[in-house]
This record gives sequence, C-alpha cells and structure tokens, in this order.
Amino acid sequence: MRHIIDDSTFTIADSNGTIVSWFDDAGFATLSRWWTQASWQRQYSYQFQWLGRPIIQLPTDVMMMQDLIHRLRPTLIIETGIAHGGSAILHASLLTMIHGQPTKERPHVVSIDIDIRPRNRAAIDAHPLRSMISLIEGSSVEPEVVKQARETIRPDDVVLVILDSNHTTSHVLEELQSYAPLVTPGSAIVAMDGIMRDLAALPDGATEWAYDNPCEAVARFLESPPGLEFTIDRRYEPYAITHSPDGILMRTSGSAEA
Repeated sequence: MRHIIDDSTFTIADSNGTIVSWFDDAGFATLSRWWTQASWQRQYSYQFQWLGRPIIQLPTDVMMMQDLIHRLRPTLIIETGIAHGGSAILHASLLTMIHGQPTKERPHVVSIDIDIRPRNRAAIDAHPLRSMISLIEGSSVEPEVVKQARETIRPDDVVLVILDSNHTTSHVLEELQSYAPLVTPGSAIVAMDGIMRDLAALPDGATEWAYDNPCEAVARFLESPPGLEFTIDRRYEPYAITHSPDGILMRTSGSAEA
C-alpha cells in the first residue's frame, strides 16, 4: 500500500484515502513499524551492549524486559539462544538488582544454545556475573535439554522463560509446547523476534517470513494449549517499537512442572 507523508500537517494518507495524524495511536504505530523495519535493515540493534557483552536487542525491548522482570520478580530465568551472551548478562544483572546478591544459587539464569562458540563462552566465563548463569549446549527442543532445564527448577521458584533461538514457526511452537509447562502460574513465557513477519519484503528479508515466524507459532499455541491457559500481555503495545510483537504470554492457570 502506498502512503503520502505530509510533514506540514503531520499526517499520513494511505491509498484508500484514510488520513491519520502522526500523533494518534494509528499514526504512531505506522511510523514505529516503518522505523523498526528501517532499523532492522541497518542492523541498529547490533550497536548495543549490556555490561560489556553485545545484546542484539532494541533499547525499547530492553526497557520492556526489565519492567517485566521487575513486575514478575522471577527467581529462575530459562532462556533459549545465547549468541554473544548479552541477554544472559542482562537477566542476571536485573535479578541481582531485584533480589540482591545471589545465595544458594538463587536467583539464577539458565541459558541454552545449540552452539556456544568458544569466544562467547570464554567471555561469559570471565564476566563478574558468571556464577549466576548456567550454560546448556544443545538444541532447545531436544528432550534431554528440556529435561536438564526442568531439573534446575526448585519447588519455590518463580520461573520466567524467554525464547530467542531459531525463529521458525515449527521450532518456536515446539519450544512453547516444551517450556510453557515450566512457567510458574502468574509468570510468563516470552517469544522473541515476531517482527520477522513485517520484514519479509525488505531487501534482506525472506518471503517465507511472512508466514514462518514466532507470531504464527504463538497464534497456533494459543489455539490449543493442553491443560494450560496463557494470554497475550499487551500493556507495552503503546510503545510500538519492538522486535517482539504479541510475544509476552502470561500464564493464568495450571500447575508448573518441576
């Protein structure tokens, strides 16, 4: 769809003749979507580090994640996808700020990746927050890996799960089905990078991303989560600038596995 931007009236007109202000919800959401697409094309999120490690996240997503962690106050965060280790360090630092210095291995972060590259492992090993992080190498959907993650949970833990590894529909759906039972009722499972659905037509995008993405996995998961109830938390939607639309799933019922 074609749009006409008028910076004298601060409006956007689409090819159907609909005109919206930059300053109302619809106009801001449109501008935010365009900016997010352009920033992805320019690898904007690769500019940032958290306490010395590349984090590969938008600053707005980091702010939303810290608010979510502060609200839920998890004692254990299980994350899939390590990359350079920035997110593991982020989560460990936030848990320290919320709970104080760790004692008896709590609070704690369990980070899972199919390939932890030696230089990234070495950098995490050398970090001051290393004692708060356990590393598991293997596919996040392999039964043995899921079992290892489950075995780290204690009966009194508040468990938050963050999925940020392979972003295909099939993989994320399998992760959701595998890790959602580990989430404490009242806590959340977060599926990252649903923005892929809006990047398919970009020069460096892929046409299949329009239907093969984490948002599609979330939609399928919510259609029939056996024995569990989750709902999308939309309180951050007014920010609009995010790589993870529809990604925060709050668990409302059921008993967590341990």
